[in-house]
Amino acid sequence: MTTRRTNPKVDAVIVGFGWAGSLMAAELSRANMNVVAIDRGPWRDTFPDTPLTADPDELRWKTRRELLAPPHDTTLTMRNTLDQTAVPQRDFGISELGGGVGGQGFQWAGMAWRFNPWDFRVRSETIQRYGMARAEDGELQLQDWGITYAELEPDYDRWEQIAGVAGQAGNLRGKLTSRGNPFEGPRSREYPTPKLKTLRMMEIFNKATSEMGLHPFTIPCANVSQAYVNPLGVTMAPCTYCGFCSSYGCGNYSKASPQTCVFPALLNNNPNFRLITNACVTRVNKAADGKSVTGVTYIDQNGSEVLQPADIICLTAFQMENVRLMLLSGIGKPYDPLTSEGVVGRNFSFQTVSGADLWFEEDHINPFIGAGGLGSQIDDYNSDNFDHSSLDFIGGAGILTLSRDGTPIANANKLPPGTPRWGSGFKRAYSNYYQNYGVLFNQGTSMPIKRGYLDLDPTYKDPFGLPLLRLTYDYARNDRAMATFTMNRAIQIGKRMGASQISAFNFAEKPFTTAIGASNHTIGGAVMGADPTSSAVNSHLQSWDCHNVFVVGASAFPNNGGYNPTGTVGALALRAARAICGNYARKPGALQKG
Repeated sequence: MTTRRTNPKVDAVIVGFGWAGSLMAAELSRANMNVVAIDRGPWRDTFPDTPLTADPDELRWKTRRELLAPPHDTTLTMRNTLDQTAVPQRDFGISELGGGVGGQGFQWAGMAWRFNPWDFRVRSETIQRYGMARAEDGELQLQDWGITYAELEPDYDRWEQIAGVAGQAGNLRGKLTSRGNPFEGPRSREYPTPKLKTLRMMEIFNKATSEMGLHPFTIPCANVSQAYVNPLGVTMAPCTYCGFCSSYGCGNYSKASPQTCVFPALLNNNPNFRLITNACVTRVNKAADGKSVTGVTYIDQNGSEVLQPADIICLTAFQMENVRLMLLSGIGKPYDPLTSEGVVGRNFSFQTVSGADLWFEEDHINPFIGAGGLGSQIDDYNSDNFDHSSLDFIGGAGILTLSRDGTPIANANKLPPGTPRWGSGFKRAYSNYYQNYGVLFNQGTSMPIKRGYLDLDPTYKDPFGLPLLRLTYDYARNDRAMATFTMNRAIQIGKRMGASQISAFNFAEKPFTTAIGASNHTIGGAVMGADPTSSAVNSHLQSWDCHNVFVVGASAFPNNGGYNPTGTVGALALRAARAICGNYARKPGALQKG
């Protein structure tokens, strides 16, 4: 680091410019606040980075992952138990952070879920239905979110309208329909665009699960199904089912992303907004009284240390980076796994994944046609939608099949067990099963445990000399049992679908590792709630410790649902922005009493 300088003071600083950061910046600047956003990565946009005129390059984007931040920039240390020594992890694995502005939102798959109403009150609902012993089994650390689904529903609706989500309501203002998900919470209105097409693998799944008395529906997807103009005035084009979504930018402007849905409105002649790229925020600067902050310190692309004063700080980076910045800045008491006291680092959880690979004979599944979030799902075994009284776990999983990712390099590994890995036998098998492969993917809930947490590593440091984040975590007994249960349901469904070969998988049957990318949905560490002794932020994502700090992202989830987190991140960001614009800006201070 060289010289230090101080920028002019602004109303608000946004740290991290993905979905949460861009939504916060758009809402705050629209309310006439002067906003500066700071992102560690470079500028990135549909053009010139992933234009429609260039063929999607599987080797570049899917295999080498050039849209992601390299592992040396996202390194953390990891251990499974307190008696182990954590060591640095330098695989993509679970740490798929976006490598530029827009974050992971630029190349995400596009599943656009709302969490189930049960997910927000998991402790209260578990105690009410199954008793205290189920909620307090000695390992789990369940807690409610401090808000209900009904309170968040207007913000879910606004996020979906901004993203142009394609779907079909299953519960419209309390009235169940037969065409959508009957287990979802009540929606105030239909999805902004109709559901996407039903493709071959979805047809097979829908028929089999319906015959089993289950309730299949099309997954809500952030790929618009028809031409659409969102509430910010941004135009999107209908999805062409090219199949290149997850790990790719969308040159057709069909998949929702910050670049597609927010940037054009935010960056077009907006004097209230400024973006700083290639700059790493190293700490939030606390005021002398310790009850508020004065701005942030960042290192710019020239290696200079810069102070950015502001009245409001919004931490909207990746979940783990939010937690690390709080720990580095001394905002909130660090969590102690031996006593369960402290709030920052508490309740890390993941996404508990199991399922089954399927191979069919003499079919034409056409995997090269699809979209990142396109598929069918049943929620009969998700959340608390089924009776757990005789089971040894709570929670569940959405069991889904996908119509996406017909990429030839990646699919070369998706062959039946025992298939030769090279030579004529491999070629014969791949020429047959490329067309006839499918998957049942169980995206499960993940319950927090007392000894699953984040803190600062005592040994390893980053290039700026700051401690790396340390993760201590292994799957809960509860989650292992749930994964086995839903895996067995997937096997039953696969047989009913007529698969000639089935190979089940269960990522939770082995110790947790960051190296295997079963999912990149990491959760918690700065969780929300109504009690400041067990939560880092209140229901508006405002720090209990420093009233002008808002910590926005999946870091706020006290537990993970059986869904992708992006829709809930977007809804919570809009809720936090609404609280800042409507209440905090007029009267700075605590928005909620603990």
